[in-house]
Amino acid sequence: MSNSNLVNYTCISPNSTNPRNKTITKITIHHMAGNLSVESCGAVFAPSSRQASSNYGVGTDGRVGMYVEEKNRSWCSSNATNDHQAVTIEVANSATTSDWPVSDAALAKLIDLCVDVCQRNSIEKLNYTGDASGNLTMHKWFAATACPGPYLESRFSYIASEVNKRLGNTTTTDNDTQNETSGEYSVGDIVTFKGGAHYKSANATTASGTPVAGAAEVTAKSAGASHPYHLIHADSNSTVYGWVDAANIEGTVDNGSNVPYLVRVTASTLNIRKGAGTNYGTNGAITDKGIYTIVDESTGAGATKWGKLKSGAGWISLDYTTKI
Repeated sequence: MSNSNLVNYTCISPNSTNPRNKTITKITIHHMAGNLSVESCGAVFAPSSRQASSNYGVGTDGRVGMYVEEKNRSWCSSNATNDHQAVTIEVANSATTSDWPVSDAALAKLIDLCVDVCQRNSIEKLNYTGDASGNLTMHKWFAATACPGPYLESRFSYIASEVNKRLGNTTTTDNDTQNETSGEYSVGDIVTFKGGAHYKSANATTASGTPVAGAAEVTAKSAGASHPYHLIHADSNSTVYGWVDAANIEGTVDNGSNVPYLVRVTASTLNIRKGAGTNYGTNGAITDKGIYTIVDESTGAGATKWGKLKSGAGWISLDYTTKI
């Protein structure tokens, strides 16, 4: 049984069961509940007193750490049966707000890592079913925890879809198969949220709050549910509306630039600018030729067109990207 060649850093934890007693058939995604580097995450799992570990970790910068080899079971999901079958992945949070967002670089590398795990372990398809019956699972289904946080949880259908495309399996997840025929809006649509109650789950009976109206992105759907659409704020990955009623969505937004959309970075290093132009200061750089979400476009010095990253990190020159 091999390990991923995407690994940039290795720090093997003593907290594992060697070897695992089941074949790898699942992937379980967690969040770190903090913006830890892969080195810092490894240090957390290093003491035997910690009694916790994961197979891999993904940092905000897109680097990958390995803490338990795939041949062994990590102590990650509070459920031995799941962990003996799953490759577990901790993902760093780009902010410590209640929605626990992750960076575009981390999300792109997480998808790369899931594809790699599936290919090497002969997993033909990731099935996200919304519960533990699928082979893409989350910590909260096995323990009293919010892990992997609202942001990653809202991306599970998208993650499964992107992984399956690259595995050569273009069929949708079980949830998506139902949803494509059940509603007016699709995952990825930018809509106008009219305001009103939002809920923590698609069939919850008690509202979690009343967010303000505004542009929002549909990130998940649930066929036949009381509150069928999961929305996030269209211009920020740190504001999650939650599940809402169809009547609270007015219609798609015509923003004139067809955003949001995905791009693949083609440059080995691409500066992130604080504004749309080289006359703005830098706010870090993308060093991974991964996939990123653009939520706005603008003209500015130094590029034909600039794109605003959904992570909120800043703007990148679209001259060094390919639209997907």
